[in-house]
Amino acid sequence: MTVLSVNVNKIAVLRNSRGGLLPSPLAAAKVCLAAGAGGITVHPRPDRRHITPEDVYEIAAWLKGQQAEFNIEGNPFAPPREGYPGLLALCEATRPAQATLVPDSDGQITSDHGFNLRQDGERLRPLLRELKAMGCRVSLFMDADSPDIELAAELGADRIELYTGPYAEAWDAGDASASLTLCAQAALRAREAGMQVNAGHDLSQANLGAFLRAVAGVEEVSIGHALIGEAVYDGLAATVAAYVRVIDGVRQP
Repeated sequence: MTVLSVNVNKIAVLRNSRGGLLPSPLAAAKVCLAAGAGGITVHPRPDRRHITPEDVYEIAAWLKGQQAEFNIEGNPFAPPREGYPGLLALCEATRPAQATLVPDSDGQITSDHGFNLRQDGERLRPLLRELKAMGCRVSLFMDADSPDIELAAELGADRIELYTGPYAEAWDAGDASASLTLCAQAALRAREAGMQVNAGHDLSQANLGAFLRAVAGVEEVSIGHALIGEAVYDGLAATVAAYVRVIDGVRQP
C-alpha cells in the first residue's frame, strides 16, 4: 500500500509570513498522522523561508515515539551557513527514515527538475554512503524521462522519487496519457534496477488516483502544496483523510 507523507512546509510559510509561533508545523504534523498519514516530509532550505532547522529537530523528536516515517528533503550540495547546518548535518542529528536528495538551487521557489547523474553522480556517491551509514534510506529526485535512472542504483540509491510536476501539468491540460506512460516506464526501470519508487510534486486529490492506477509499485507519495491548499477550505484532518481514501481505493497494477 502506498504511504502518504504530508509535506508541512506550507504551514511554516504561513507562520513565517507573520512571525511568531503560529501556525505550528509540529501541530500540523500531529493532525496529519491522527488523520491517517503514514509519514511527514520537510524540505528545509538555506534561506529559512519555510521549514527551519529548529522545526526539523522538533518534529524529529516527536516522531521518534510515533509509528510514522520522517523524510527530510534537500540539496546535499548546499553548503552550511548561519542558521542552516547543511542537509547531512540535519540528517545526522535527527536520523530520519529517509533522506530525499533534490537538486534545487538556493533561490529556487520549488523543486522543478531531477538530478543529472552523469553530471552529479560522482559528487553524490560519497554523500549517499554517509547517509546510509547514518541509517537513512536514500531517495534521489529524478525526472521520468531521465536516462540516468539505472545509474541511481549504481550510485547506491535505495529509491527514486519521480518528479510528477509534468504529469500534473498534463493532467490539467486534459491529456496525461503520455506522461503516465512515461512515469510507468520509469518506475519499471527503477524496480528492475533494484530500487523502490516514490513520487511527488503537484499531486492532488484530483490527479492522484489516476497516477497510482497507472504507475505500479509506488511506495510513497509526498504531497504538500495541493493538500495544504485544499485544507484551507475543508480542514487539515478532513483533507488528509480524503487523500488516504484515494490511496485506499486504488488497486495498483
